[in-house]
Amino acid sequence: MRRRTFLMAGAATIGATLLPTPFAVASAGEHKKGVMLMNRIGPSASTLYISNLDGSNERSLLGNTSYDYHAGFAADGQSFVFTSERTGDGNSCLYQARIDGTGIQSLAVGSAVYDCGVLSPDGTRLAFVSTRGDHKAHIWVLDLRTKKLKNLTDSPEVAGDPASPDGHFRPSWSPDSQWIAFSSDRNTAWSGHNDGRGWEHTQELSIYVIRPDGTGFRQIATKQGYCLGSPKWSPDGRRVVFYEITRENTWYAHRPEGIGTAESQIVSVDVATGERIEHTSGPGLKVAPQFVSATEIGYLVKGGPNEGLAYTSGTIAPVKRALRSPVWSPDGTSVIYEKTSWTIRPLDTPLYSWDPDWDYRFCDVFPVLSRQGRLAYTDKQLGHSSIITMKPDGSDQRLVFDSNGKGLDPSMVARGLAGAFRPAWSPDGEWIAFGLGGWFFTRATSTAAVARVRSDGSAWEVLTDGTTNAGFPSYSPDGNEIVYRIWGTENKGLRILNLTTGEARVLTDEYDNLPDWSPLHNLIVFTRKTSATDFDVCTIRPDGSNLRILTSGSGANEGHAVWNHDGRILYNSGVYGFRDEAALYDNTFQPYGQIFIMNADGSGKRLLTDSVWEDSMPIYLPKSVLSQ
Repeated sequence: MRRRTFLMAGAATIGATLLPTPFAVASAGEHKKGVMLMNRIGPSASTLYISNLDGSNERSLLGNTSYDYHAGFAADGQSFVFTSERTGDGNSCLYQARIDGTGIQSLAVGSAVYDCGVLSPDGTRLAFVSTRGDHKAHIWVLDLRTKKLKNLTDSPEVAGDPASPDGHFRPSWSPDSQWIAFSSDRNTAWSGHNDGRGWEHTQELSIYVIRPDGTGFRQIATKQGYCLGSPKWSPDGRRVVFYEITRENTWYAHRPEGIGTAESQIVSVDVATGERIEHTSGPGLKVAPQFVSATEIGYLVKGGPNEGLAYTSGTIAPVKRALRSPVWSPDGTSVIYEKTSWTIRPLDTPLYSWDPDWDYRFCDVFPVLSRQGRLAYTDKQLGHSSIITMKPDGSDQRLVFDSNGKGLDPSMVARGLAGAFRPAWSPDGEWIAFGLGGWFFTRATSTAAVARVRSDGSAWEVLTDGTTNAGFPSYSPDGNEIVYRIWGTENKGLRILNLTTGEARVLTDEYDNLPDWSPLHNLIVFTRKTSATDFDVCTIRPDGSNLRILTSGSGANEGHAVWNHDGRILYNSGVYGFRDEAALYDNTFQPYGQIFIMNADGSGKRLLTDSVWEDSMPIYLPKSVLSQ
């Protein structure tokens, strides 16, 4: 393949006024080895509010300084349980407070996820979701008097196929405190959107009940190809209400481009007989149902022009308001909900660290470090998908490549679907290679080329012909070659470009992506679509030999792998499944995704994050780098 070359002088001055807010990676803690930068897709803030049933008298419950969500009333209506990340961004823990916001006390705090807490009506026990133990979402019960904990969903009678998603969510107590209803994707198959072909997973849930001592487990509602979620009991304990949505629409329910097309209904079943009632019909994404009285069911319309609170009878006026996770008081007169902010976290925002040796901080996408100790990244979330470089202390910040004015569709750039993506430093620090064009799920309909820019921004050139979607380049350790991937219906796989001759050779011809050339090993790590519904992390030698698949092959999807400075591999995986119901998320791709590390041979796999959000794109900066 002959490259087309376009040299442009003075690129460093173009768009100079568009530099993002200055970024300084602060020094690591005194007893830390350094900082791990990573990206997180999730709200930047969440505040609990309470209002009257009609939306009047709205007021903040706990002030605006903490990250609080997923509230639940106590049976007497005088207090509530809620999830908070006040111990650190990404660390979900459970607390209780009086209805006036005073008397905050912790109920379940630790490094695992603790979420969706609900008090039993008799006030003696707390049911909640936690990833403690095996890192999967289970239903736990805490006896508030003895402090004894019990995992209800890891017994042989309840546990599903360990190779399947096997998550359990949204517990709800029966009025007599004798049963807990919950949703679960146990014994379902991993499946992507677009009838299983997509990278991102959909979710199929059924409704189950179990006694708080772990006995009596049984399924009460299921529908093949559907997701049944967020069960709540009727006041007389005879029925359980839930939302029902097609499995495929659980993807569109948390994507901004699809939320207006997703449709769901509110349904209830008789717990004893299974008799089914559909309480709603027609368009709209309806979630979070609850019996407000014996005859009235409230729910949330998520997204669209009617977003807010609605009621099945039609006699109570809807409340059109941007909110999430509503819960109604036992007397049906008030409602607690959360309002979230999606203002992107500033660069270097402290995040909760699950590793005592490293501080965790937020960064925009695809951070990469040169051998000379300089950072580069794509400013997808905080800018317009251009390439930024700087010293790790934030000084000498430069916009070295501005994606504006490069022939890309401005609307695609504005939506983060096109731009200059995944920078890669040359070993001598003189060049930065990157993809230029459409990326991620636009790869099937957009072209992209591999390009590179001088590290001072003075000139740039396109290295591939732009007829396919080429991207995700990485330099060889000697700087003479670049590995990249192409994605198309006829041509696909990894290619290696000789920078002297301009010729490219085929390394693989499968659906492979995200290659990264190790500076320490004679290996290239990459993501391969190993089956119709699965992606795995692999390595291969540059001559095409010694192909190894390093991850599970379970269908959970592993990818986005990069080499760590010590020769290990950092990657993203959904192997532990969802942490919550998929349809309840916003603006995410892979809400189940967590960061892992493993040795170059695939051994020693270890979880590095355990949040309810989508975590990815890590890079370690040892103290020796931060001090440069």
